Amino acid sequence: MGGRKLLMRVWHTAFVLWAVITILFLMFRLMPGTPLDAYLDSSLTPEEQEQILAQFGLDQPLWKQYLIYWANLFQGNLGKSFHYRQDVFWLLMAAFPNTLALTMFSLIIAYVFGVLAGAFLAWKRGTWIEGIGIPIVLTSRAAPEFWLGMVFLAMFSFSLGWFPSGGANSPGAEFPSELSRMLSADFFRHLALPALTLALYLQGLPLLLMRSNMLEVMQEDFVTMARMKGLSEWSIVMRHAARNALLPVATAFALGIGSSVGGNVVVETVFSWPGLGRLLVSAVSAADYPVAQGAFLLIAVVQVVMNLVADILYAVLDPRVTHTAHG
Repeated sequence: MGGRKLLMRVWHTAFVLWAVITILFLMFRLMPGTPLDAYLDSSLTPEEQEQILAQFGLDQPLWKQYLIYWANLFQGNLGKSFHYRQDVFWLLMAAFPNTLALTMFSLIIAYVFGVLAGAFLAWKRGTWIEGIGIPIVLTSRAAPEFWLGMVFLAMFSFSLGWFPSGGANSPGAEFPSELSRMLSADFFRHLALPALTLALYLQGLPLLLMRSNMLEVMQEDFVTMARMKGLSEWSIVMRHAARNALLPVATAFALGIGSSVGGNVVVETVFSWPGLGRLLVSAVSAADYPVAQGAFLLIAVVQVVMNLVADILYAVLDPRVTHTAHG
């Protein structure tokens, strides 16, 4: 990808982020009433209510609030939670590692299985294996996440007792650092069920995408040449065809990170996983608009940035994209 093209992509990304931030700013302020309506006690006098509005800067004109909002953003100040009475930034930073761990662990399981199973089903096209495999994949993809989560809880937590039913760590567990907590066996025991639930839901996309790409690649001339050389069918499928079919799957993985960070709300709620999605649901329920606004902003930033990464990755992995664009 050329330098000019890269700069254009970065500029487009910056514009999208500006638009998202502006929409989030206006969304909570242009609703009827004020963002503090659920926070203000009716027993407070008008003077006390005015003082609280001034404390959060909501007594200023809208244009001035907008400038103050941007100034605070550049300083990493996302405001203070109405409900938790803590800085929103640190609330998000406490929840984000859990969401990121859940997302990455689930995506790795889903894409490793999806790539291998997709290549295998393409190899077995027209057989009874494909006839059974495709409906199973489509069923798991169509099954609601909350239903899959409840089934896993009923089987592996409540009935068998193999895994905890919720949370990210056992009550009372202490760790010397955040890294040691996330690398502990206790954390992975709590992570197992929500990650498997999400992976089972996500594996359909890479599997079907890999299978479709493999069926196209298997018709290419280099595959015919490999057969003429006498290479085994397994070697042709895994060493030659699969390698060339991985490009769209790799970019889909980058996009999956962005979409999953904001799409884990259901799984995090079912398993009481203390991540960004569960924090967002709690903030909306409590009308805690600074936390909701900050969570939406973080999710939007991750999605937009990962879209940029996928765009760049596609151009790097397949130079034909860049050459075609120049042409």
